Amino acid sequence: MTQDAAQTKRTIGVLIIDDEENMRHMLSSMLKREGYAVDTAPDGRVGLEKLTATVFDFVLCDIKMPRMDGMAFLKAVRQAGNLGATIIMMSAYGTIDLAVEAMKLGAYDFITKPFKSDEVRLAIKKAEERDRLKQENLQLRARIQQYEERGRFGGMIARSAAMRDVFELAAKVAPYNTTVLIIGESGTGKELVARAIHQNGPRRQMPLVPVNCGGIPDTLLESELFGHTKGAFTGADHARKGLFVEAHGGTIFLDEIGEMPPQLQVKLLRVLQESEVRPVGQAVARQVDVRVVAATSRNLEQMVAEGGFREDLFYRLNVLTIALPPLRDRTEDIPLLCRHFIEQFNATLERQVKGIAPEAMSGLLKHDWPGNVRELENVLERAMVLAEGNQLRPAHFALNLDGAGSRRPVAGVFAGYSIKSAQKIMEKEMIIRALKATESNRTQAARLLEISHPSLLSKMKLYKIDL
Repeated sequence: MTQDAAQTKRTIGVLIIDDEENMRHMLSSMLKREGYAVDTAPDGRVGLEKLTATVFDFVLCDIKMPRMDGMAFLKAVRQAGNLGATIIMMSAYGTIDLAVEAMKLGAYDFITKPFKSDEVRLAIKKAEERDRLKQENLQLRARIQQYEERGRFGGMIARSAAMRDVFELAAKVAPYNTTVLIIGESGTGKELVARAIHQNGPRRQMPLVPVNCGGIPDTLLESELFGHTKGAFTGADHARKGLFVEAHGGTIFLDEIGEMPPQLQVKLLRVLQESEVRPVGQAVARQVDVRVVAATSRNLEQMVAEGGFREDLFYRLNVLTIALPPLRDRTEDIPLLCRHFIEQFNATLERQVKGIAPEAMSGLLKHDWPGNVRELENVLERAMVLAEGNQLRPAHFALNLDGAGSRRPVAGVFAGYSIKSAQKIMEKEMIIRALKATESNRTQAARLLEISHPSLLSKMKLYKIDL
């Protein structure tokens, strides 16, 4: 633990209630050596006064005491509303019935005297862990309730069941340093999910550094990620610390990880395993504390099978996967997204658009949206630029919103009356559509078509589809 972290960590308070002075002294000395802030009381009445006046995390309370014994103390605490402390009972006359009665009155644990020091330490450590988990669950429940009520998580909004599942999974993984792999088509919002995970995690005060692995030339990507020394290669006029070091303490978002060249995949694997980077031209590695969130629109499993992606790196990245559904599979989110973008563009374009005409909305709902949410955003921005009034109409959109959407009329597709021929034409049409939607990713296309991968390959051969 760093010095700053040690200074900011709150001291845990323990109240010891026991009528035996030697027992109070022994427990107090032991717990103070463990770093706890300790106070004592000779009976339940004094203990209740101290617990009412001061906040304690834990109470160690004897059963047999004068004035107010342990059971009476538990009843009084319960009547006062628990007072926030976790209570561990102690007794030399311990029986199962007594322990059960104490638990019913609100005690967390029961220790029988005489006990070893380690038993007390273990009981408090268990209670600490239980309180920590309870607090994390409360925080997680509050976050989940917040996005369920508002239909929002981070910069994302949705109402569909598929996206609620995404929100819930992202909220659950956000508090931990677990590596996350986000998969989905281009334009589905993978970076928004990465940002939401970062903003809802413990690293939110530190930087989130996005990297487009497909947008940086292979020859420069290594020095961009890991840094370089001065003179390491031609043009290296000064040292560069690299994006992993810039993200130290925070999160690095490796977008389009499937585009990373094989020679760099080996070095990234070492970073993930050893938490250290070695700048180009330098022999000494540097430790980094970075959470990694990666994303891809490609099928990494298929790339592994074909030798285009390292299997060990894939499994190191694929600790937890979040799959984003395409917009065409969650059309119930389109009206909500439209309202969001209209409000956004009203502010940036200084417009006062009120909404979308029903006939235009009907067309938007029928469109296939190959570019997903990004395409919807661009289409709405263009429509708002072109619109003269306060309502968006079909003519304002760069789409065919005549009610047919992107679907071809049946009469234009089929000739004759043969059902068998029509079925073959439809199969071929659906396979081509799925392959285009997945950028020729055959594994994902097979999932969309709800057929096996070998079956897809067989039909592609039958219909002479080469995509």
